[in-house]
Amino acid sequence: MSDRTQEGPEMQSGAATLVFPLTFNKVGRIGLSVCCRFDDCLRIGKRLDEDPYMLPNPEILRKKAHDPIVETKKLDMEGATSARPTEPPRVHTRELDIFKGKKIMLNSDLKIGSHLTGTLEDLIARGGGSTTGSIHKADILICHYRESAEYRTASRAGKEVGNLTWLYYLLTHNTWTNPMRRLLHYPISQYGLPGFDKFRISLSNYNGEARVYLENLAIAAGGAFTKTMKEDNTHLITAHQHSEKCDAAREWNINMVNHLWLEDSYAKWQIQALSNPRYSHFPPRTNLSGIVGQTQIDKHAVERHFFPQGSIEESDSTETGRLNSRRLEQLDQQNSGLPGSSLLPTSSPNAIPYRTHSENDTPRATKLPKKDAALRTPAASRLVTNGKEAETPSTTSSRGAKDRAAAKLHDQAADIALYEKERKRVGGVIFGGRRQTSEDAVSNGSRKRSSSKDDAVTDEDARDSKRAKKTKPPPVMRILLTGYSGWRVGKKEAEDKASPSATTSRLRDLGILITTDPKHCTHLAAPNVLRTKKFICALAYAPTIISSDYLVDCLAKYQRLEPEDYLLDDPAGEQRLDFQLSESVSRAKNHRGRLLRGISIYCTETIKGGWETYKDVVECNGGKFSIYKGRTGVVFISKAASPDEDADNMAVDENSYVYLISSSSPAEVAIWSKFRSMVVETGQHPRITDTDWLLNTALRQKLHWDDKYELREDRVNDTKDGQ
Repeated sequence: MSDRTQEGPEMQSGAATLVFPLTFNKVGRIGLSVCCRFDDCLRIGKRLDEDPYMLPNPEILRKKAHDPIVETKKLDMEGATSARPTEPPRVHTRELDIFKGKKIMLNSDLKIGSHLTGTLEDLIARGGGSTTGSIHKADILICHYRESAEYRTASRAGKEVGNLTWLYYLLTHNTWTNPMRRLLHYPISQYGLPGFDKFRISLSNYNGEARVYLENLAIAAGGAFTKTMKEDNTHLITAHQHSEKCDAAREWNINMVNHLWLEDSYAKWQIQALSNPRYSHFPPRTNLSGIVGQTQIDKHAVERHFFPQGSIEESDSTETGRLNSRRLEQLDQQNSGLPGSSLLPTSSPNAIPYRTHSENDTPRATKLPKKDAALRTPAASRLVTNGKEAETPSTTSSRGAKDRAAAKLHDQAADIALYEKERKRVGGVIFGGRRQTSEDAVSNGSRKRSSSKDDAVTDEDARDSKRAKKTKPPPVMRILLTGYSGWRVGKKEAEDKASPSATTSRLRDLGILITTDPKHCTHLAAPNVLRTKKFICALAYAPTIISSDYLVDCLAKYQRLEPEDYLLDDPAGEQRLDFQLSESVSRAKNHRGRLLRGISIYCTETIKGGWETYKDVVECNGGKFSIYKGRTGVVFISKAASPDEDADNMAVDENSYVYLISSSSPAEVAIWSKFRSMVVETGQHPRITDTDWLLNTALRQKLHWDDKYELREDRVNDTKDGQ
């Protein structure tokens, strides 16, 4: 029974009605499936497995997203996983008849030895066929690359072209199949898909023959395939979104798509857009490995890139000549409809040159009245011979059409420029109207003016007054405020003069802008020395640090005071945090936000306070920040600052270090050993520290290491024993 569906029973759910279609599968079993299956099938463009959608207890509603997904059997991969066969064909003892009456040519680019060539010739003879060394006598061509002359000749002549894997498939199954039916049954390109060599591709959730097939397909397309995924990978091809590689791809911002992106790019010989939702859709509880290998070669795309019909090569095949002649006649009828004209594509560099006709070369015609000139049918172009016996009729020149289009566009340039000018005005072309005093205004003598000149001037003045807006001068000071709680926040902020919105507006009138961006602030205001994220991040850019009382006094006197009179002075806070604020600001001016330049600092995902806080601190000081989850394949790149860059930085004997900011929770302690081993393998030195090292380093603006910051398993155990 063929696959089909019909409308099934309805289920009332409140005001909504859900229709569950009846599904008839190939074995005749009738099943009731959830209707969202058809939506997933349409979005993917393939028929998906119906088991996860079957009622009364569908798997997509019964199981969780992270539960293991069962793989479906893949029937399209048998004998088509590689462009070069890895084992000889398994020919049965039964009689072969697949090549009956066919002549087959084994091309030289197959790179096979004489022994294997003799074996294949014997098998072809057993199948009723024969081998030949002439492409013009052959019915089937077996080759490996698309760039060979034999491939182009056979393809233009409409002959079957396949690779050695396809030949093995025919010998094994004794069943005919189109070589374009499976991607790796067709010859590959020797140079790969243009632009694909920039991609590093890894796979996830594909196993067995499907995985081998996708690996070979990525290589055949010209990309680089990696078994393990690292940060330098560009694409992750996955059958569903639940795996360790998928989590890492989200973390490292790697493009994650299904295998249809790779297959379509290869079949159409053009890199497909990642924004196409077909390649980023992963149906729930469905393993897309079950539909691997169902994409076919796009014949028109292959013809367009590898053997365009417009290119002509030397050939002694009369059959090929007849095919090309019939092709030209069809093009003549499709494009002109006139018996004396023809059209030949000229996209190929080997196309036969024809003389083109410009407007001045148009043949003279009988003079007609002006009223009938517009209805006149253009005359066919005359043939221009160049001494050859056979001359193909000329066509209407594309160059003349381009010239006419360019001239027309040049005539309209003034109108286009005026339109663009009017479009930029407030209100646009439709609602903005045309300025009466515009020098570019187009006058129309037949149109009467609707108003006098004085009225026009009055209207223009009114519009100018409406366009005039009150603009505040640029701010003189950009202050980042932290640790201040003096402003009240209530329900009636607009009516409360002490509310944050009203206060910042008053400060803006004084030329003071309250900002939250530490990189662009000129002043940092705080009640005392703090270790907040705003304070530490802003310190990296060496702003003038003042007391928050400065803002209070500016508001009280409603004038901008001198900030030098309000420099922050907090000896108790400096003693508590063990640093000198003035020295930190001086070092920050020398560093210019590059204290941690060249140093990689990793942070655990579940650290107390949130990893986002430490990310901002590291990046404001020029370091490279990443989250570490204990996965393999992480690329550790770190470089300690040299003493030439900063005399206060680390000593010369301090080599490259890679830091991990962590806490002492059991889950984070478990990944310490893996972090150390992976860093050591790269020839660098690991350091696992608590958050105090990073915060104190950024606060002091000085790279300083102390063993008290290091986290080790023995110290964690001693702490537990003491408790």
